[in-house]
Amino acid sequence: MALSKRQRAKAFRGAQYALLVVILLALAFLADWGEIRRAFFNLDIAASMFPGVITTALWNTISYTALGFVFGLALGLVLALMKLSSVAPYRWIATVYIEFFRGVPALLVFIALSFGVPLAFGLQFDIYSTVMLALGIVGAAYMAETIRAGIQAVPKGQLEAARSLGMSQGRTLRTVVIPQAFRIILPPLTNELILLTKDSSLIYIIGLARDQYELTKFGRETLSRSPSLTPILVVGLCYLLITLPLGYLSRYLERRTGGKKVRTPDSTEV
Repeated sequence: MALSKRQRAKAFRGAQYALLVVILLALAFLADWGEIRRAFFNLDIAASMFPGVITTALWNTISYTALGFVFGLALGLVLALMKLSSVAPYRWIATVYIEFFRGVPALLVFIALSFGVPLAFGLQFDIYSTVMLALGIVGAAYMAETIRAGIQAVPKGQLEAARSLGMSQGRTLRTVVIPQAFRIILPPLTNELILLTKDSSLIYIIGLARDQYELTKFGRETLSRSPSLTPILVVGLCYLLITLPLGYLSRYLERRTGGKKVRTPDSTEV
């Protein structure tokens, strides 16, 4: 008797589940769990990383990310307004900046600020300024497009109503347009914060004192002194302590804003 389409689909799913169970059982019986524990779950090495991995590395990662995000958000807002300006040179400058820094790796910006700028101009930045500028410069290029798209997503009727009440263009922008735009773009801005958190690991190219280590640098230093990959696992879990709550926050904000999306010029929805 021939199976119906639904029955065939159900049988196919059952076969996939059975295959997955067989694979997991084979891995469970064939794996050398003692070697896996020594390679990835060495509790003595993990214990030696505390409390420094939290009080120093995790805290520095959060601090560096916050500095870069605040600077990038401020600069991104300026760039977004420049790109929407009726003054053509402003639009050209913003477009060149955005396209350039979206196209180059963040690592090159770190190298330029750490080594190129001191050699060329004699300017020497401290660690916090370097991270703030490097992360902010790159992050601003992405946030500018997000903010620009959010501003354009605000209904034109809101602008017309504000102007009909006698508000100036600047006041309309500050009190009506930008607050509504930020409500729309909060979810993608949260995603940008996650990306900056991971990009903060690029600070490893800068010479750091031990109390300035962020998570990746802390993990690399511990790994160099241990015969196990446990430090990498611990550091990865610490990153998840930051990124998972931010991911849930992004989805929550998206539900709160009704899932409204805006489209950027590269056809990505935010």
